Amino acid sequence: METKNYSAIYRIMHWAIAICMSLILITIFLRMNWMNKDHVAEIIRNFMSTTDQSLSQDQLIVLAKQIRKPMWDWHIYIGYVMVGLFSIRLLLPLFGEMKFSNPFGKAFTAKEKFQHGVYLFFSIGVTISLITGMFIEFGPKTLKNQMEDIHILSIYYLVAFLVIHFGGVLIAELTSQQGIISRMVSGSRKSQ
Repeated sequence: METKNYSAIYRIMHWAIAICMSLILITIFLRMNWMNKDHVAEIIRNFMSTTDQSLSQDQLIVLAKQIRKPMWDWHIYIGYVMVGLFSIRLLLPLFGEMKFSNPFGKAFTAKEKFQHGVYLFFSIGVTISLITGMFIEFGPKTLKNQMEDIHILSIYYLVAFLVIHFGGVLIAELTSQQGIISRMVSGSRKSQ
């Protein structure tokens, strides 16, 4: 099997996108769990009950949203960075870097077709997430709810992709492509 070395541009783009996607997932996880508006509102309600003060449920939710807003702003800022990175990623093949492979190409093995298909699926999912995210921020407010629904659903591709990607890298590292992780970090395989 041919050993592939990764260029500096390839590695920088890979890791920049990976870091951004990880940070985006962290903000989503926080928003759905510890920073969930209902959970935060309950914490505020419990505290206020010890001070003989109270707020309505609607007021508690508004306050909870304000508390988590700075964290959620990071989700949006990282989304802007992702738009830039992914735009560069889509343009790089024009300069001979990070070319996309057609998963339906006849020259590929079934395994390679699957790999290329997974990356195509990932690219489509990222594109949908970024476009709907931009619509939520800058599009007509009449479409905001529909775009949010699509945006939330479109993120599920990422979890599936990560499981397949990490599993595939682990299998490759342990079988036919030993050193793939080293090459993705340093650009070439470390000596053994």
